[in-house]
Amino acid sequence: MQGSVGAVWVRPARLVVAIAVAVALLLTLAGSADARSIRVASPGPGPDEFDGVDVYQYGPKKPRKVLVLMPGTSGGAGNFALVAKDLVRRVDGLAVWALDRRSQPLEDTSRFEQALAGEITPDAAFDYYLGWITNGGEPTDHYRFFDTDDAPYAVDWGMQTALDDARAVVRKAKAAGPKRPKVYLGGHSLGASLAAAYAAWDFDGRAGFEDLAGIVMIDGGLLGSFDAYDLEQAQEQMATLEDDPFLDLLGIGIPESAGLFAEAGAIFARLDPDGAATTLQEFPLLPASFKPDVPVTSRALLGYVFDRDTSPQDLRLLHVNAGGLADQGDPRDWVEGGVTTSAALAKTFGREPANGVEWFFPRRLTIDTNGANQMRQNEVAEYLGLRLEHTNEIDIPIYAFQTDLTNGGVLMGAERLVRRARTTSKQSLLVDGDPRFSHLDPLTATPSKNLFAKTVASFLRR
Repeated sequence: MQGSVGAVWVRPARLVVAIAVAVALLLTLAGSADARSIRVASPGPGPDEFDGVDVYQYGPKKPRKVLVLMPGTSGGAGNFALVAKDLVRRVDGLAVWALDRRSQPLEDTSRFEQALAGEITPDAAFDYYLGWITNGGEPTDHYRFFDTDDAPYAVDWGMQTALDDARAVVRKAKAAGPKRPKVYLGGHSLGASLAAAYAAWDFDGRAGFEDLAGIVMIDGGLLGSFDAYDLEQAQEQMATLEDDPFLDLLGIGIPESAGLFAEAGAIFARLDPDGAATTLQEFPLLPASFKPDVPVTSRALLGYVFDRDTSPQDLRLLHVNAGGLADQGDPRDWVEGGVTTSAALAKTFGREPANGVEWFFPRRLTIDTNGANQMRQNEVAEYLGLRLEHTNEIDIPIYAFQTDLTNGGVLMGAERLVRRARTTSKQSLLVDGDPRFSHLDPLTATPSKNLFAKTVASFLRR
């Protein structure tokens, strides 16, 4: 007896095998659609509840290669959700692991989770976090802003802690498959700087790069990519840490405000994109620079806040190339026109778990990263307790992608690293996405337009 598919005759045994392969492929694709989450233990400063990091895994459970990604300044694991799904489709056998930093337990994301689950409205979630400030205090069980005096341990959440956490994840990744997968460590922005530092770091006599098959730097790095501190600047910044351990990105005295506004706006845009953005647009504490001078839809407000043509220039770490406001309409809608869509922004920042903004970003991490700029054991590194002892020994492939953020600084830094290390230019892939790409675009761009995804996939395949 024989079975047939169209005009092609297949023996029953072969048909069974073919069906089994097809089912396995469908299950693999289905499994890669959404992240699995694990908690990786890692002792460090602070109470036990912070001794670890949450990791979100995309792709096969038993991969041949793992790309571990660290977020940038005020970024969360959710930053990588879209591009991770794209990469595991592009590269056979690849898993992408996106990690949150240990500050995540300080966040109360309960109402955002309820809104995304359809249990409460976006307005109800907004009132819980921010609306109560101006509406008379409703609901009465509203969110209480975190008192940073309750987290003295955060002054020690610097590069040493971040790299110890990353090493615990790297080791976990190396044990993820029966044949010990090749592990690449990367990151976006400051996370890219941490990846470079990890490669040069001394872990009790073992160089960090020895754990890795390569590093992936997405619009970040060291050796001039970003700011550098001399000893006096590092000392001045360290003197301010106890009073101000977390970054206040919007400068309104509430460290978590950037996370609250970004996630609330993205959830409105995700659940009611065509609706008027009245709640946020008329909220008095939303900075005026984020408010268009005409009524707009929820997706238009989100695009306006993040697009490089309308977002404040001092917030370039949040910029994308997305489009612009429509010329007419009440409320005005958003006209897509860049490499990132408003829907992609909403999916990146309006998500739980693994949100896209770290509410409590430890400033010590910025101080250490700026102090590590030279990747040498100079006086700044010694003062900050950095262990950048193996830069000249690095001999693993290096990938770097540059946007319009640093006026060429990212690729200049990557080129310096290649020259300092033993890595050859043939092992490296340095890609210039300027001027089309802004800082967040490598993570949020439409797959067909994402030069980062295309080129890093090629790097990972080889």
